[in-house]
Amino acid sequence: MKVLNIVGARPNFMKIGPVHRAFSEHPEIESKIVHTGQHYDEKMSDIFFNQLGLPKPHYYLGIGGGSHTQVTAKIMIEFEKIVADEKPDLVLVVGDVNSTIACALVAVKMGVPLAHVEAGLRSGDRKMPEEVNRILTDSISNYLFITEQSGMINLAKEGVPDDKVFFVGNVMIDSLVHFKEKASTSTILEDINVSRGEYILTTMHRPANVDNEEGCKSILEIIKDTVKYKKLVFPIHPRTSNNFKKFGLYEELKNVPGLILLGPQGYLEFLKLMDNAAVIITDSGGIQEETTFLQVPCMTFRDSTERPITVDLGTNFLMKDLDPKTVHDQLVDILEGKSKQGVIPPLWDGAAAKRIANILKEKIALPNIAVV
Repeated sequence: MKVLNIVGARPNFMKIGPVHRAFSEHPEIESKIVHTGQHYDEKMSDIFFNQLGLPKPHYYLGIGGGSHTQVTAKIMIEFEKIVADEKPDLVLVVGDVNSTIACALVAVKMGVPLAHVEAGLRSGDRKMPEEVNRILTDSISNYLFITEQSGMINLAKEGVPDDKVFFVGNVMIDSLVHFKEKASTSTILEDINVSRGEYILTTMHRPANVDNEEGCKSILEIIKDTVKYKKLVFPIHPRTSNNFKKFGLYEELKNVPGLILLGPQGYLEFLKLMDNAAVIITDSGGIQEETTFLQVPCMTFRDSTERPITVDLGTNFLMKDLDPKTVHDQLVDILEGKSKQGVIPPLWDGAAAKRIANILKEKIALPNIAVV
């Protein structure tokens, strides 16, 4: 069985890593990695691939930037050539980025079975490009691998047959479990002169939050308030940095006392920062999951979340908007020990990718072998 695994944006690397490792344990599965280059920071891509133990991609499309339409179209054109040459038995996509839907469309139009890892997640907000990508990819996939119960419910509501849906757990957590010990040896805390529990970690990159001057001003105000309580570590996303500069706010940001402004971090360094933070303030999707597993309080600036289990069972608080006063009140409550005690969701145990490999081996390659 030949599988083409698609990565395009950095969060994909953490999801494909354990899947590729699980496939590699089965000699009868030939696993190849196609990197579309959607996230085209070559330095960061190399760091992530090296840290996650991924081989050099078998194919690198080098697509780079552009509008959603341009990126999707360019990926489809280049990926079609690879599918024609490789004639895979399966294309496997993860998450909800443009690379996901682009390669999914190519696979289906060329008659290749499609697997979607992290299927069934819904925010209910179709203004988010990721939400459109999720819905479309799920609707054309042959195998849908689910991370949490909400995914099962969403797909059932959408009329997806039960025999396509498999509740396997969370491959993002597989990476976290696999690398947590290695991440603990990182010197990032010493490098920036902070200790466990004495700092707050933040990330901000979503267009709705950082692509407008009002949003950037609110983030700056939140940062100025937060540093009154603890140091704030901020690995700033290039998009966010560029917008702060565009709106004339970067110098003010850079000079906030108690703010430790960093560039984008490698996976191991960021995992160490998450694991040792007092609180995390973010607008990321994946960080909601990782903090729930790590049992670190997380405040997420989103109107809705496609990962409701992180709120229902986990340590995540949905903040709705960038209101500095609301953030202040929630942060103080958390720092005073009034945070909820989250639990780790079912099957978030580090073995999701092995379940996926066993299911696909049974369904596609060796129909007589039972799923373990």
